[in-house]
Formats: sequence, structure tokens, C-alpha cells
Amino acid sequence: GINMYFCDSLQGGVNDEITLTAYITIALLEIPLPVTHSVVRNALFCLETAAGEKENHVYTKVLMAYAFALAGKEEKRKALLASLEREAVKKDGSVHWQRPGKEPEVALPYYRSRAPSAEVEMTSYVLLAHLTKQPAPSQEELSFGALIAKWISAQQNPNGGFSSTQ
Repeated sequence: GINMYFCDSLQGGVNDEITLTAYITIALLEIPLPVTHSVVRNALFCLETAAGEKENHVYTKVLMAYAFALAGKEEKRKALLASLEREAVKKDGSVHWQRPGKEPEVALPYYRSRAPSAEVEMTSYVLLAHLTKQPAPSQEELSFGALIAKWISAQQNPNGGFSSTQ
């Protein structure tokens, strides 16, 4: 079987191990491996510990929310999404997420600046976390999802693509 050691150093203060664990968990659940699989179980245990233990970077929270959504861990998903909503940037009838401490955008004439790829990626994962719910997302979540989708679609370039690495 696969043997992986998750969350090597939870006390490190850096979210790197947790972020990586969240990525791996998402990949395993999308295969899909069952939530009962030992590797998935260990990974989720690690993420639950991390989610409860300390303040996580917004990017890490975004990934954890989607991982918990895929795993059907509704309470954890809801708690993270509520926390993320408090950090959301809400303007022009749309919602998105950005890195903390980011400089406010300068409004340049004749130029529509597009968000950096990390922000498109983060915001897309939040949308997925809102829509990944059994049996189905609530009306409220669908409405909030529509505001997120509005921001994402505004980031498309003229060819219909995104400046995303993902």
C-alpha cells in the first residue's frame, strides 16, 4: 500500500506542509479514493488538526475547504467557508479572494487589469467548495457561487483563457 507521512511539522508556523497535504488529499479524493482509505484518513486527520489548531493562510484555507467538501465533512467545510467569507473582497456585485497584504489595485484608464493567477486559482477553489455538497448546495450557496463565478469570468482574457498556472 501507499505509505505517506503527512503533516511532517505542524508546529512549523509555515503552511507549506498543510498546503501540500491539502493538494494531495484533493487529488486522492478526485481519483476517487474512498474517505475510508488509510492514506486519505491520515491526510484528513492532519488537515482537521491544522484547521483547528491555528490561523492558516487564506490560500491554505481555500484548499482545505475544498478537500473537506470532497470528503463530505460538512461541518469543517462550513466553518472554513464562513471564515473565508469574512476575508472575501466584495465589490461590483462580485466576490473574490486575494493574498493578504496585497496592494490595492490602481485603476488605470483604458486598461482592465486581470488578477494574478493565484487569485483566480484560489477563488475557483472556493467556488468548487461551495458547489461540492451532498445531496446539493443550498439556494444561498448557489447565489453566493454566482457572485464568485461573475468575478472569475471577468478575469478571462480575449481568447477565453485565464492567466492561471492551473
